[in-house]
Amino acid sequence: MKYLHIRNAHLIDPAQELDETSDLYITDGRIAAIGHKPSEGTIDRTIDAQGQWLVPGFVDLSCYLNEPGYSQKGSIARDTHAAAKAGFTHICAQPRTRPVADSSAVIQQIVERSAQANAARVLPLGALTKGLQGEQLSNMVSLRNAGCIALSNARAPIKDSYVLRRLMEYAATYDIRLFITPLDTALAADGVMHEGPTSTRLGLAGIPETAETVALAQILLLAEQTGARVHISQISSARSADMVSDAKARGLKVSADVSLANLCFTARQVNGYNSRFHVEPPLRGEADRQALLAAVNRGELIICSNHRPHEIAAKKAPFAASEPGMSLYNCFLPLLLKLIKDDELDRNAAIKALSTLPAQTLGLDRVFREGAIFNATLINQTGASQSCSEEDLSSPLSEPLPGTASETFVDGQLVKWH
Repeated sequence: MKYLHIRNAHLIDPAQELDETSDLYITDGRIAAIGHKPSEGTIDRTIDAQGQWLVPGFVDLSCYLNEPGYSQKGSIARDTHAAAKAGFTHICAQPRTRPVADSSAVIQQIVERSAQANAARVLPLGALTKGLQGEQLSNMVSLRNAGCIALSNARAPIKDSYVLRRLMEYAATYDIRLFITPLDTALAADGVMHEGPTSTRLGLAGIPETAETVALAQILLLAEQTGARVHISQISSARSADMVSDAKARGLKVSADVSLANLCFTARQVNGYNSRFHVEPPLRGEADRQALLAAVNRGELIICSNHRPHEIAAKKAPFAASEPGMSLYNCFLPLLLKLIKDDELDRNAAIKALSTLPAQTLGLDRVFREGAIFNATLINQTGASQSCSEEDLSSPLSEPLPGTASETFVDGQLVKWH
């Protein structure tokens, strides 16, 4: 028997309360031993991980892969490799494709292209309603059987509360996970950024906090009534964090995530009509950012990438006419590590929010123990990150910061990008 030996790694696994420098031995894609050499077999390859963190592979609960249908914005192959370089081993792809991911045929295409890419594994989110139109239920059971980890309507609105109730009741009957983004489109109207002093000064239509919290209250009440398993996607305000915390305390089967962008930036970044920071949900105030960070540090929120890349033309338009979204994978680790270095985000809480908690939400095994499938990432805190060029208007950074994944293992296999 031959082993991969990872030597002198700083193992960090919040689920196992593991935080120590040790060695791992991997064979046949599984962890054979931790801290001691197996009694039989030989070392086939050794990776010296001195000074690096070895963490359970990150799980991303929201990204946009733009394939099929939007090849000018990206591809599954390109973005799954970028995800692996950011430390993600499994990523949930939103159903906003062309055609919409509301049929087994589209889901099969996504799964096949993910397998061909041989990088981060794509876990498709099927469309909750036909064509994401928010009116008729999709064939939810068929989509689950086709490989969908959960169902989502992305940021497309559900027609009304009656339709949302029926969706939840059906999902509860068949134990299907729902990913729902809280957004009252009537209150959001034509807003393009957070409603506040910056939007007023710039003369841009604002999106009030209530566009999120009113919708969230409705979702939580219906989740309580129906017993559905609901994950709240991409909250952006302090009030929303409090509402989710209260719902959990009352025993509701809910979880929630926040985009990394909402932990790093505020509406002030929009000054100068900077379209890099035109995102959904909008970047809000500093008080909201601090409250969201505190919720992550308490273990109450998951961190997602909300990766949504665009071509240059889509972001070069005037702010209100530009397309919302950021390309986050190329700079995900540097931004995360900066929050940790600045003592805004606890290191173990951050890793828990990116591995343990999202894995639990999806029913995945994500721990370092002997016999477990090896999904992991080696993080070099000082290594040169992927470059962020001035021309890449879809990225929030115009120059690289330190922090990179030196190796990523997906279901026991090393992703090759070197």
